[in-house]
Amino acid sequence: MRAREEDIARVTADPIPGRSLVTKRAVRNLVRTAVLSVYGISGFADKGPAGRLLQRLGLAHPGMRIEVEPDLVVDLRLTVAYGLPIAEVARQVESSVRYTLRHALGREPDLVSIRIGRLVHERGLAPSPESPSGAEPGPSDLAASGTDVA
Repeated sequence: MRAREEDIARVTADPIPGRSLVTKRAVRNLVRTAVLSVYGISGFADKGPAGRLLQRLGLAHPGMRIEVEPDLVVDLRLTVAYGLPIAEVARQVESSVRYTLRHALGREPDLVSIRIGRLVHERGLAPSPESPSGAEPGPSDLAASGTDVA
């Protein structure tokens, strides 16, 4: 509740020519949308039972910390799908967040920090079993593949 009161208190009734005021809540929503649009992100990682309780009470946003003054800093704690290259997913998240904030606010974030809180194995994304080393594909493998190439 307090964060919302602070956002409302900062909104001025008198417009200032040539300037825009963006609340911290709006920046948080932009970042959330940018992060969740990246393939391989399952969600935000919380900090245990206390974090879940604070989230339900509306007092915290687990997995995301944003500072807007004096520098724009985005600190993320994410859940990634098991079996994907974590470094590439993190690069895509950073790129998405930077692009979204630059496009919406006209301001580049000074720091984007990404931590992987946990890996989640989702149904349907099971890693493929490795073939035995040195095993060459045989005629039965080609027939079982469903292709017409011999």
